[in-house]
Amino acid sequence: MTEFKSKVALVTGGTSGIGRATALAFAKEGSKVIIAGRSANKGEETLKLINEINGEAIFVPCDVSNATEVKSLIQTIVKKYGRLDYACNNAGVEDHFKFPIASYPEDMWDYVIKNNLTSNFLCMKYEIQQMLEQGGGIIVNMSSDLSQVGMPNGCGYVTSKTAQLGLTRTVALEYATQGIRVNAVCPGAVATPMMDTIGITEGTEAYENLISSIPAKRLGKPEEIAGVVLWLCSDAASYVNGHALVVDGAYIVQ
Repeated sequence: MTEFKSKVALVTGGTSGIGRATALAFAKEGSKVIIAGRSANKGEETLKLINEINGEAIFVPCDVSNATEVKSLIQTIVKKYGRLDYACNNAGVEDHFKFPIASYPEDMWDYVIKNNLTSNFLCMKYEIQQMLEQGGGIIVNMSSDLSQVGMPNGCGYVTSKTAQLGLTRTVALEYATQGIRVNAVCPGAVATPMMDTIGITEGTEAYENLISSIPAKRLGKPEEIAGVVLWLCSDAASYVNGHALVVDGAYIVQ
């Protein structure tokens, strides 16, 4: 896809998992990649992988739930490359899925909403300011298949991802005639470090129960999600706007 060559792509949460795979996918297609994240060590690991395929990338430390840092991130990108063609807003946090709402910790609610929803608002706000100046751009927000269904003991996560879709659709409508497309990808269970964080590791009962609930009988691969992100950014998806594309091995349709 030569259309990506020399374009500028931002991937938040590009330090591991789906974000890392997406950063690598953009780099393989010749884009200049900005990796944003909190972990400098993991960011350097992603940079090393991109360097190994002769790609071009920089790492910018950023807490995307902080408006000042997000604004600075976009300024850094523009100073370095002069524009921002693609933004994959992938950064987010998990919910431990342990508490029904009656005992759900209020500080956990604040943490999840801030990092999954407020961060998405801030990233799009400042990304779109730049895209308007340059005459267009494409945004892909990383949501979840749990934006489509409920999940017991996960009110913070499910709410943040469901609201993220409302934000995606609203922003798509606001700028549909100004050269900006905004879509969302809704992955199901994917083999990333986040799965380990919530205690779903291979060989455990939780892991086996999850696999048995997925019609495909396996976890998704980060590269499979990255491929969908690139398709949504491509000319092949030029009439796709305000859409939530579920990639979950048929979990939610069974």
